[in-house]
Parts: sequence; C-alpha cells; structure tokens
Amino acid sequence: MENSTNITQIIIDTINTIFETLFSSIDNNLYSILDDITFINSNILQDKNFENLFGTSTSNGILLIANSFLLAFILYYAIRYLMAHFTYTRTEAPLSFLIKLILCGIAMNFSFFLIEMFLDLNANVSLAIRGLGENLFHKNICFSELITTINTNIAIDTNSLNVFSLDGLIKGTLSISLLNLVFSYSLRYILIKVFILLSPFAFLSLTLDKTNWFFKTWFRNLFSLLLIQIIVALVLLILFSMDYSSSNLFAKFIYVGGIYALIKTNSLVRDFIGGVSTEVSQSVKNLVGFKS
Repeated sequence: MENSTNITQIIIDTINTIFETLFSSIDNNLYSILDDITFINSNILQDKNFENLFGTSTSNGILLIANSFLLAFILYYAIRYLMAHFTYTRTEAPLSFLIKLILCGIAMNFSFFLIEMFLDLNANVSLAIRGLGENLFHKNICFSELITTINTNIAIDTNSLNVFSLDGLIKGTLSISLLNLVFSYSLRYILIKVFILLSPFAFLSLTLDKTNWFFKTWFRNLFSLLLIQIIVALVLLILFSMDYSSSNLFAKFIYVGGIYALIKTNSLVRDFIGGVSTEVSQSVKNLVGFKS
C-alpha cells in the first residue's frame, strides 16, 4: 500500500513539474509576443520586403497591377458607354466617371500613405486608453504586466503549482487561453497585412458603381480587425482597475473572465459591425464572411 502511495505521489509530482515548466515558459515568452502582435501601428509597414511587394512606385509591386486594372476600367467604361447608344440603356455620365476615376486613381496610388495614417490613428486611440490606465493605476497596461499581476495578486504560484487543485485548474485555464489568444491575434496580424495589400484595389473599386461593394467589404473587414485593438485596451483597463488584494476566489475567476473576454473580442466586433473571423477554430469559408 505504501509503495502504491509513493508511486502515485511520484506521478503527481512529475505531472506538476511538467506543467510548471510549461506554464512558466508561456508566462516568460508569450505575453510579450502578444503585446507586439496586438498593439500595432504603421511600423508593421516598415518592412523592406513588404514595401517592395506593395510597390514603391506605379511601375512595380501591387501598384503596378492596380494601375493596369485602372486602364481596364477605362476600357470597360468606354465599351459600355458605346454600347449604351445601341441598347438605349442608362449609363454613368462621362464627366462623373472621369472625376471619380481621377480621385480614385490618386487615392489608389497614395493608399500606402493613407493606410499609414489610419493605422497610427487607431494606435493612438488604444495608446490613449492604455495611457489613462498607466496614469491612474501606475502600471503598464499590457499583457506582460498582466501575468505579473495574476501570479502575485491572486496567489497562483507556478513554483509550487498543483494542477489537481483549483488554483492549478485556474492557472491551466489561463495559460491555455493565452495560447488561443496568440494564435488568434497572430492570424489577425497576418490578415491586416493582407487587407493592406488589397487597399489599392479597394480604392480603385470605387470608380464603378458595379464594383464599389468591394470597398465596403474591404473597409468593414479592415476596420473590424483594427477595432479589436481598442477593445483589448479597454478590457485590460478594466482588469487593472479592479482590486485583487484580497486574493479570493472571486478575483481569480474575474481574471479567467477577462481572458475569455479577450478571446471573444473578435466575435463581439463581428456582432456589431461584421468583419473577418480570427478564431482559429472557424472554417476557412468564414474567413471571407461578413455581416451586412
């Protein structure tokens, strides 16, 4: 009986040691990564390869393809306007088309600059929210600070962790949820870059009435992805505003609820304004879905 008890204790200690190492690795590495991939600004465009892919002028990169489509749009309108005289169908006035063509052409070729301004505006809003929290609570409102608060204020100690206890279960839930956040926000980071590459075509699509739906879809998806950053800043602000000094069960579950709220941020934004899904469990077809 004693040997059986010793073996059971050895197994439990081994499991706890494995999870201690895993959770410690997550705490020490992933929270800082989350800060980098969540709170983004125009710096994500400061990549030489990405700039070359986008196009440094109208004669290379995505801009070259977009300007080729611009000529195709002109040819399409010319043929459609000519055929309208034979079919007696209504078509857009040439002057109206020419004005939209010039404005959209300018916006298309300066889309990199426009996107930079849009990214910085969104980043400044989230930075202002986090700055408010730093002034009020004297803490950095970020993920790396969050794990320190979790492990100190609510007494979850990874050095003496027992995964078969309530504290161990809570810590495990937080760590697994963190991995989910990393995957979700990494997908968001990539999708933002994809929609930035599509920006010249989005501005170009405003030239014709039959294609302007593409701009609306593109803007809704990009805006929803960027809005996540502001919602995350608000959730972190609320988490840091609460008093966890009592280290009771209520405080521990509030943190679990906060992490879950961060996971469901994308779903919340999509319910309000629509947009692309960043939930890794979603099927591929949902990645291009949007709510009207």
